[in-house]
Amino acid sequence: MAMKTSRETAPPGHPAPSADSPVGSRAAKRPHGLTDHRPVPCGAPLVPPSVREPYLPESGRRGRGALTNKSGRYEPQSRELVDDGWDNLEEVPALKTHVTEESARHIITRNSSPDIPFDRSINAYRGCEHGCVYCFARPTHAYMGLSPGLDFESKLFAKPNAAQLLEKELAKPGYEVAPIAMGTNTDPYQPIEQRYRITRSILEVLSAYNHPVTILTKSARIVRDIDILSSLAERNLVRVALSVTTLDAKLARALEPRASTPARRIEAIKLLSDAGIPVGAMIAPIIPALNDMEIEKLLTGVSYAGARDANFVILRLPLEIRDIFVEWLNEHAPDKASRVMSLIRQMRGGKDYDSKWGERQAGTGPYAWQIARRFEIQSKKLGLGYRSRDGVALDCSQFRVPGRGKQLALL
Repeated sequence: MAMKTSRETAPPGHPAPSADSPVGSRAAKRPHGLTDHRPVPCGAPLVPPSVREPYLPESGRRGRGALTNKSGRYEPQSRELVDDGWDNLEEVPALKTHVTEESARHIITRNSSPDIPFDRSINAYRGCEHGCVYCFARPTHAYMGLSPGLDFESKLFAKPNAAQLLEKELAKPGYEVAPIAMGTNTDPYQPIEQRYRITRSILEVLSAYNHPVTILTKSARIVRDIDILSSLAERNLVRVALSVTTLDAKLARALEPRASTPARRIEAIKLLSDAGIPVGAMIAPIIPALNDMEIEKLLTGVSYAGARDANFVILRLPLEIRDIFVEWLNEHAPDKASRVMSLIRQMRGGKDYDSKWGERQAGTGPYAWQIARRFEIQSKKLGLGYRSRDGVALDCSQFRVPGRGKQLALL
């Protein structure tokens, strides 16, 4: 096995791309080996990853979502595995999850995005072992000098001091209470939460000071915290949503290899609902020609389990996610790859992705309109709240400033 730092070299057994090919023309303009993340021109053929770039053998990425581990977009050199002719690339050890503990300086992240219904969030972890191939958080790993590919799901960062930081930030003068969102970037209940229990410690702080919180997850592990969540629910301080992408266990295993199975997620909705916890469903992402035919079945399943409302997001492919997803398509659904990408471009104004506010999550055009109407009609049939939070506003009036009660008790 050898390491190359140039993407100009063709894989063994394949000719080098010509200068006028979609790959060759891009490579020729790529300075100093930097990855070119410009979208492929509309109508350009999708090049299978075996032709475009060597990737980690299946033995090395078993149980992972991404196929490759391309260098992040900020790195001065790009690195990749290539076959050196010694036939030793067929079997490599499976990637192991490595967790680095980091001492964060602050824990509440603010945002002012006009199409996001919250202005603050908490992420207990960087990277996510669930390995969802479409995850929009993957590009953030490039800020760490790591790959948004396999590194994102195998090289993780935990913030064990999150609860202590949260208590300090809630006690700051001038803090104005509003619901804190969890699960907005990486999943708060990914597998390593079983060991670190950072999410639970955060919930304990929020519960102690009557602070409202919303949670989005793909993991049935959330039922572990039903005791805290039910207590918060009694005070109208919590709302939970389970993200369910498909009912097809085989497709889910390929798309989201280490997330809970669809059946377990729906079971978690029922358990949360039975405990009196307001729970909804996020049908996301909707991928045209891959899981959009399941919209009605998905809504029916989560409704019967006890979900109160539902929402959806159309697949997003910003930055490195585009290449990661196309590689996955050619590996797992080669017969649908061209159709999927064609429909995505129809919903993105002819591009692979459009980040315009208000459109990036729902798309535009006839196909996006059809998905939204189907979702709305089925939601109304089932009595599910559709993109509506009427009557479920969380109570911010009960918040207690950390330390203030103790100071008053001394007087």
